[in-house]
Amino acid sequence: MHVVVNAAMSADGKLSTRRREQVAISGPEDFDRVDALRADVDAVMVGVGTVLADNPSLTLDDPALVREREDAGESPHPARVVADSHARTPPDAKLLDGTAETFVLVAEEEPIEHRETLEEAGATVVVAGENRVALPEALDELASHGVERLMVEGGGELIFSLFDAGLVDELSVFVAPKIIGGRDAPTLADGDGFVGDFPDLELAGVERIDDGVLLEYDCE
Repeated sequence: MHVVVNAAMSADGKLSTRRREQVAISGPEDFDRVDALRADVDAVMVGVGTVLADNPSLTLDDPALVREREDAGESPHPARVVADSHARTPPDAKLLDGTAETFVLVAEEEPIEHRETLEEAGATVVVAGENRVALPEALDELASHGVERLMVEGGGELIFSLFDAGLVDELSVFVAPKIIGGRDAPTLADGDGFVGDFPDLELAGVERIDDGVLLEYDCE
């Protein structure tokens, strides 16, 4: 599976405020870029923290991109994926509106009734890992469902976990000309952090977009 991480952050590396509120970091041109990226993948993935904070739909905004997918024999929108070890995704989340198939990744220890609640809401539940989602196993299961290209849109805990597992192939970061600050504000890669053996990135592109800059990296 080819995994692309895409994120927008402030110049000081923050994804949102310390209150974890949704912040408009990028502008119209970058929104269009992200929409095109979504149209080119089989599934879009976020962590449950993003679902709880932002309640995203992760669907395509541009009708022309929807038509292109349909003309190519694909579903109108890519599938949605939530990394949700403890099944905290609300049954009324936009991700479960039936617009596209939605996979929720949960841990084995999560009670069966919680999984059933998500399934009744329309999710396809994937169980991987004992007390926390085992991402390599989960991505293998997604691949068996036809997911060959996966786009990851956050948050920082999920992005760190993917890098820690060596699962990221590309990283695209829009850096906005603003400072958010806050020691408790989420960053591009949270989690435990690396103290050595840091992931190697190779700069593949730099482009000015809106009032910020897009940095593209290949991940070894």
